[in-house]
Amino acid sequence: MEHQKFEGDRTLMRIFIGESDKWQRKPLYAAIVELFRRENFSGVTVLRGVGGYGSASRYHTEKILRLSQDLPIVIELIEYAERIERILPKLDEMIGGGLITLEKVRVILYRSRK
Repeated sequence: MEHQKFEGDRTLMRIFIGESDKWQRKPLYAAIVELFRRENFSGVTVLRGVGGYGSASRYHTEKILRLSQDLPIVIELIEYAERIERILPKLDEMIGGGLITLEKVRVILYRSRK
């Protein structure tokens, strides 16, 4: 797969969801990553939080052992604003409860010289 060179202004998308969130019986974060991959987004990172709470103010932490932890998940990607805008309706369909933030970022990509 060939990627465009990443330099200049892009949009950073962060998606905040719960670890136990599902889409068609699979983890929501995995389904979102698959969506971005199918749409040929250049890259995505999934981060698992050690603690946090959402709109219900119910605190979830890895320190309290439970069968169903539902820790926070943050999915990040950097892409052209137009591509992100086109994918938002699909994300709206997939995300039952969560938060998406978008912000302009300046990207400087460094690659090793081999």
